[in-house]
Parts: sequence; structure tokens; C-alpha cells
Amino acid sequence: MKIIVADTYDEMSRLATHKLLATMLKSGRVNMAITAGNTPKGVYQLLVDEVAGRDYYDNVHFYNFDEVPVNGEPEGVTMTNLRRLFFTPANVSESQIERLTPENYQTWDEKLTADGGLDLMLMGLGADGHFLGNVPGATKFGNQTYRVEADATPTLREVLVDEVGGDESKAPDFYVTMGPQSVMTQVRDAVMIVNGKGKAAMVKQAFFGPVTEDVPSSILQLHPNFTLILDADAASELNL
Repeated sequence: MKIIVADTYDEMSRLATHKLLATMLKSGRVNMAITAGNTPKGVYQLLVDEVAGRDYYDNVHFYNFDEVPVNGEPEGVTMTNLRRLFFTPANVSESQIERLTPENYQTWDEKLTADGGLDLMLMGLGADGHFLGNVPGATKFGNQTYRVEADATPTLREVLVDEVGGDESKAPDFYVTMGPQSVMTQVRDAVMIVNGKGKAAMVKQAFFGPVTEDVPSSILQLHPNFTLILDADAASELNL
């Protein structure tokens, strides 16, 4: 595990962007799984300026690693947000977008293997220790890509309602996500970005505490090539 502490959110975003670009500039097909949410917004602002209009990134294929379906909508929360944050402003071709959906999750790991695995995955950390859609109480370290039911934990249904903007009629009964085993076996370069003091205690627990399914992200301690990029606030409880 490599830990990088940036002074600010902006510096953290620049460091992560440099990491992504270094992978994207490799020759041949490049497979990259990226995250939605608030934390990577700074990364995508920088990345759009680098990618838009440059055909030498046409070899890069982008994957979502989880998806929350939205009742009545053609695409789920994750893909909708990735399009808004990055794919659309960067003019990423549809042929470069590889979609994990509720319909194909059972064959997703086979697809990843056939595609050559993922060169890099960019992810965030949940305040409860979740990563991707792997939440405490519903995650087994042996899970590959799997379906998580809304009643898997006492609070998960409420979380899913929030994910679809608070509209209960649009909230799904499940979502799909790559599991810990998928990440450990399919991802060559795992990168996590974390900012803010609200995540500081979990950073310490997840990456300096025991590896346990109660803190799903703790499994990343065992990944052979894991980079944790923090801003100063997120690193404030570490003795580095």
C-alpha cells in the first residue's frame, strides 16, 4: 500500500488525474473503471480538459463498477452521473463505454477476463467503510460481481431512496456491484481518493486496522498495487 498525502483537495485531485493519465497514455487497449460521487469532481474537471478532442485516448475503455437502477429510467444512477461528470463533456465515444447493468452483472467477471482485466480502478471511500457497492453487513470478501437486495441491511433501502433523489417511486429493490474478489483479481492498479475530516477516522480504521468484512474497504490492504491518495484533512488522524 502506497499512501500519498496532499495538502489540499485540489492537489489530491491533480495527483489522481496524473495517475489516470499515465495509465491512459499506455499503448494498446486500456481498461479503466471510474467512480461517480462528489469526491472525484475535481479529477473529472481536470481530466475533461486533457481528454476532450484528443483521439489518442481512443484506446481507453471506461467501465462503471456498480449500478443503482432507477425505476422508469433507461440508465442507473452511476452511469447517469458518469455521463454528466465526464463522458459527455469529454466527448467520450459510446464505443469506449462498457456498462455494468442489472441485466449483465452475472457475466461481468467473465467479460472483464475476456477484455484483459482492468488496468486501473479509481474509487472512493464511504464513511461506513464501504467501497464500490460493498457495504458493511451485506459484503463477503469472496463475492465477485453480485446483486445486493435493498433489505440486506436495516438502512440500505433509505440509502437507495437518497441515491435516486428522494423519490421512493424511483427507488429500486436492489443494485449491482463488483465484489471484493473481483477487485482483488481483476484490477492491476487500485487507486482510492479520500478527502475531508469526516472520513479521517474511517481512513485510519480501514487501512491501519484489522482486515474484516465489517469494514469492507479494509481488504484493499492486501491488494498488491493499492495507492491511497488523501488530502490533509482525511489524513489528520494518521501518524505518518
